[in-house]
Formats: sequence, structure tokens, C-alpha cells
Amino acid sequence: MDVLPLLLLVAGSAAVAGAARRAPVPAPLLLVAVGLAVSFVPGVPEYGLDPEIFLPLILPPLLYTAATESSYLDLRAQLRPVALLSVGYVLFATFAVGWAAHLLVPGLPLPAALVLGAVVAPPDAVAATAIARRVGLPSRLTTILQGESLVNDATAITAYRVALAAAIGEGATWSGALGEFALAAVGGIVVGLLLMAPIHWLRTHLKEALLQNTLSLLIPFVAYGLAEWVHASGVLAVVVVGLYLGHRNWQVDFATRLQEAAVWRMIAFLLESSVFALIGLQLKVVLEGLGEEYEGTRVTWYALAVFLVVVASRFVWVYPATFLPRLLSKRIREREKNPGWQGPFVVAWAGMRGVVSLAIAFSIPLTVDGEPFPERNLLLFLTFTTVIGTLVVQGVTLPPLIRLLGLPGRDAQADTLAEANAQAQASRAAEQRLAELLADERNALPPPLADRLRTVLERRRNAVWERLGAVNPVTGESVDDMYRRLSRELIGIEREVFVKLRDARHIDDEMLRTLLRRLDLEEAAAYRQEA
Repeated sequence: MDVLPLLLLVAGSAAVAGAARRAPVPAPLLLVAVGLAVSFVPGVPEYGLDPEIFLPLILPPLLYTAATESSYLDLRAQLRPVALLSVGYVLFATFAVGWAAHLLVPGLPLPAALVLGAVVAPPDAVAATAIARRVGLPSRLTTILQGESLVNDATAITAYRVALAAAIGEGATWSGALGEFALAAVGGIVVGLLLMAPIHWLRTHLKEALLQNTLSLLIPFVAYGLAEWVHASGVLAVVVVGLYLGHRNWQVDFATRLQEAAVWRMIAFLLESSVFALIGLQLKVVLEGLGEEYEGTRVTWYALAVFLVVVASRFVWVYPATFLPRLLSKRIREREKNPGWQGPFVVAWAGMRGVVSLAIAFSIPLTVDGEPFPERNLLLFLTFTTVIGTLVVQGVTLPPLIRLLGLPGRDAQADTLAEANAQAQASRAAEQRLAELLADERNALPPPLADRLRTVLERRRNAVWERLGAVNPVTGESVDDMYRRLSRELIGIEREVFVKLRDARHIDDEMLRTLLRRLDLEEAAAYRQEA
């Protein structure tokens, strides 16, 4: 196996994604653009997208990371819009795009057209949520987009399998299609429910962070593989397990959380970067497959028409799905604020497609009963142009659109006030418990150490409130910001001294690592890292 192309892909993607952090262009769009450009460079390896590798090896960790970082409570509160988008819209888009392609392309059978519809139906909200967070989209809309992306792949993959069965003549029926969909959905959820409690028990009973994080790396693959083995939805199994473990992550010890957060952040960064670069790199593969069978003008019109149907179908679905439930239910009108027309417009415009669509498209078989699959190369091309079109057109225009519509972002002042109130309640409870503990002679501490515990609690309680107060007129910092900066400065001095002592052979490297880890933990507590 030649690993050089893989290393080049990962290293190049990471470099471009790192550069994007300092550029005004969102990282997904820059990665796709660079991938497109690089695909024309002579000598660049051909990066074919193998669905047998992507779906079981790349998709599970991406889903797991998104699920553990999602809020189970927020998703439950937005269950209706999430379900309508991740299930209802995907099925609607499958039929809308499939029927339009059947009418548009001469000789394209309806089952094969529905295969295309299922392939391009699921939006990839990774790019949408990344852009939404960057420009401050309201948390409710971000939750809806995240929830949609967690489940819609399962709907699309199931719809694709049903459409493919009809296209290759396996006699798919409506009842059979509904049965397969129910088996995939219910089966995936059941597998997730069966796995989540034992895995959580194992995570909380393993005593070493290294073993716990090794288990963490295996979880998405185990959930996905087991569900697929019983012909259920591996996507839903991973999502259920990830949501449960993320919701109960507080029960795992601090060392595991610190290590796990760093490990999964790195994995998500590398996978997401590589995935978006792969989208651009598929241009060469797709064009070579298309060959000279289609005239340039004709195939361009096909691509434009499918793109427009994909975009329009989302608007056709989103607005009725948003307002009809309010119209039909008085309880919904009383419980939920009127979303206005701006929020649904952003949700509809944020329907960018991604690499999952390409991976599914590449899994379309080459032949059916010895005959070429109807217009397979054209379907691949239309999938590719739809993915690129939505990423570029919608991805570039989404940030200015959000700013133009004037959607209110998260209220930083209200968030800080809520954080301060929560910290105050926790500190009061801890101070009460500390008084009880120190009253017990078994816990007798010298007064300086007891005072230090009280000071730490007081410092945590006051730190958040200080962010609401006045700032330093010289530096513009709050008292809390200045405290953390000075703490880092002092920790840095201690770190330099430890290194000098090691270099002078007064301490060995093992002791240096112990001392540095202690400082690292203190610095992590003193300085809040910004994502």
C-alpha cells in the first residue's frame, strides 16, 4: 500500500485548514477550492473516493465527535424541526430531485433518477454549522442544523438502498421500502440503546485515562459495525451512543476528559480537513469517468437544473414544515416564539451537500445484470457539481446573508450572567461542604492550607462576575483577564526554571515531566482557552 498520497493529503489539508483560520474564507470552502486547483496539477495522485473505506472508517468518528459535542437537551427541545428536516426533507428531496432528473435527462429510468435523488438529498451541516458559529447564528438554528446532520445520513443511505434495489430490478415495493426503513431506523436506535449503558459503565470503571481514551477511539467503530452487521443503521447507532456519552461525560474523571477532548479535537480537525479536500480532488476522477459521451453545453444545463432543484426543494419544504405545525397546533403557538421568515430562510439556504453524497454516489454499481448501470457516469458528475455548487454558492453567501438578515446571535452578556449565577451556586455549596469537612477533626488542616481552599473557591466565584465589570483603561482587560494573564506569566517563569534545572542535571527528565504536567494543569485552570 502506497502511504505517500495519504500522508500528502492529510498534511496538505491540515496546512490549508490552518491557513484558513487567518483568512476571511471559511475553512471548508478554502479546502474545496484548493482541492479543485490541485486536481489539475500534473503528477498529483488520483484520489478515488472508496465508499467501502469512507463510510465505515471516516463517517463514524465524524458522527461520534458531533454527537458528543451536541446537547441532548437542546436536540430534544428541537425534536420536531430536526425530525422534519433529517427524515421528511431527505425523503422529499429524494423524490423531487429524482423526478426532475427523470424528466430532464432523456432515457434516464425513474429508479436510477431516484438513486441520484437519494444521493444528493442529505445536506452536510458540518460546513453550515462552522460558518454559523463563525458569524454568530442563534443557538436554536445551530442546534437544528447540527441535529439534522446527525440523522439525515441514515435516512439518505436507507433511501439510496431502496432506490438502488428498484433500479437493479430486485422488485422493491412501497411496503418493502417502508419495512427496510423501519428496520434500519429502529434497529440502529436499539443497537445504540443496548450499547450506551455498558460502554458508559466501562468508561467510568476503567482507572487509567490511557485505557479510557483507547476505548473512546473504538466506540464509534464498534457501534457502527455492530449495527451494520444486523442490517440496521450504523449512523443512528453511533449518534445514540455519542449523545448518551456526551450527556454523561461529567461522570468520567478529569484526566480522561482533558485527554479525550484533545484527542478527538485533533481527529475531527484532520478528518474534516481531509474530507473537504477530497471533495475538490474528485474533479479529475469524475471528469475522466464522464468522458466524451456528453456535450459540454448539455451536461452543464443538466448540472445547473439539478442544482436549482436541490436548492428550491429545500425552500419548498422548510417553510411549510416551519409554519404548518404552528398553524395546526395552539400548543405550539403558545410554547414557541414566532420564528419569523428570516430564520427559516437561513436554514433553507444552509443546505450544503458534502462528501457523504459523493461516497454514496461512488458506491453505485458499474453494471446491472451484465449491462452498464443507467447513466452512472452522469449521476456521478451531477452529484459532484451539486456538492461543489452548494458549497461554493451557498457557503460563500451564507455569512453575508446572516449579517444582512440581522439575526440576533448569542447574547454574550446574558451567557456570562448565567455562568456567574451557576458558579455562585456551586461555590456556595462547596463552601458549605468545606466548612463541614473542616469541622471534623479527621480533616484538620493547618490554617494556611484551609485558607487556601477557601481562597480558591472565592476566586472561582468572583472570576466570572469580574468579566461583567469594568476593564483596565490601559489594556482593555477585565480583572479576570488580567489575573489569568499574570498567572500564565508566573507559570511560564516557573517552567523556564524547571527546564534550566534539568539542563544543569539537578533534576532528571522524568521529574521535569511531572513538574511540567502540574504546571500545565494549573495553567489550564487559570487560563480559559478560546475555541
